[in-house]
Amino acid sequence: MSTANFINKISQGDCLEVMQHFESESVDMVLTSPPYDNLRTYKGYTFPFEAIAKELYRVIKKGGVVVWIVGDATINGSETGTSFKQALFFKEIGFNLHDTMIFRKKNPIPQIYRKRYNNEFEYMFIFSKGRVEKHNPLMVDCLHAGLKLNGTTYKNYSKREQKRKKMADPVKQQKIKGNIWEYVVGKNAEDQEAKKHPAPFPCQLARDHISSWSDRQDIILDPMCGSGTTCKVARELDRNFIGIDMSQEYCEIANKRVSNVQMELPLIP
Repeated sequence: MSTANFINKISQGDCLEVMQHFESESVDMVLTSPPYDNLRTYKGYTFPFEAIAKELYRVIKKGGVVVWIVGDATINGSETGTSFKQALFFKEIGFNLHDTMIFRKKNPIPQIYRKRYNNEFEYMFIFSKGRVEKHNPLMVDCLHAGLKLNGTTYKNYSKREQKRKKMADPVKQQKIKGNIWEYVVGKNAEDQEAKKHPAPFPCQLARDHISSWSDRQDIILDPMCGSGTTCKVARELDRNFIGIDMSQEYCEIANKRVSNVQMELPLIP
């Protein structure tokens, strides 16, 4: 068997065992949110993080990225730091930490903490195998688009002395979006399909990342695909997908969501 046998399919099984059938450097992008710190129950399945990370490094193409969405539990009054430990391990095995992004929830679940602020974000680590090859940046309107300024200038971020010489005259219409992305969680109609899964991420989050780090017909892998958000959105965006999950129940949900997308993509040979 090869990677091609799993394209545009949801496969039930252990992702480590399934990925062993993939050729090295055969996947363009990975987007996943693994179980972490036992914050949710996932049918009692275990999570061998280090082995999975090493296998992801093997199957991702040079220039490809892994989007790894994680958070930390608070145990005995201290955050675990699991997210940072995982990020450092990814670097140890050869990945670049290309960007540390924030997934901010506009409607976080109220939590009763003692002497602690309510948690409303998760990390989105962008790991790359070498230099990132594909980046289709999301753009946003500039606050002062078209305005002619008299004194304010752009700062030159050089390796040496930072100087302010270039005038912002006029302010450009758009700029690249920042790395803090905000989403409503679980309220949009397209996200309701995944409500039987304990922790799905928003479709728009997947849409923004897949659009940013891949091109049409690329292969997008989610090795712990859960309710299939990555797979569903990849198909909508004319990408090929590979979904893997241990739970038959979640695979059924994922297959149903993918089948609702009215688009047929050719398999990549």
